Amino acid sequence: MSSLSETSLSERVAGERRRLRQVRQALTAATAAPAGDASDRRAFYLAIGDYFEAAMARLHEQDIRMGDMLRAKADMQDPANVQAMAELDERLAGNQEHLQKLLTARDHLRANAAAATREFEQAGGAYAGFIVANMGHHPGTANLAAALFDQADWEHMTLVSEAAQQREKELFAEVFANFPAEVERPADA
Repeated sequence: MSSLSETSLSERVAGERRRLRQVRQALTAATAAPAGDASDRRAFYLAIGDYFEAAMARLHEQDIRMGDMLRAKADMQDPANVQAMAELDERLAGNQEHLQKLLTARDHLRANAAAATREFEQAGGAYAGFIVANMGHHPGTANLAAALFDQADWEHMTLVSEAAQQREKELFAEVFANFPAEVERPADA
């Protein structure tokens, strides 16, 4: 892969994070006003589940790569660094647990299982809350990465294929193509 400029790398990552935030906000808005009829939001919820499956798989891989790189570069005898890495591992495990519940609910919804909409809304609301409370910028690992990573490290950590980038954008568009009329649209979506 050719070297990305720092600006294009940060722009791409910022775009991915912005779209992820918009989908999370859409999920939060929808689950705050549960559907009256399961069919009303089926396509929207399936699109959200598909988006999170793809986007979070990539982000999870990136976060694991970051953790591996930090463990290799950081002084792991420093208790603050050990704690930062333990917190990263805890966040990643919690994210996977919530994501799996969301994907199971999505699969039940896809199969038209009874009470699948309610299951999805419960799992989705819990997952959106977890993301807000636990994911994103954390000083321990963010400060370590800022101090230890050079441009090549950032490129390696955020490495993603053009096909995966395109797929994420397509899944994002699908979410908002199916946005329910009765749900208040997030301000920046």
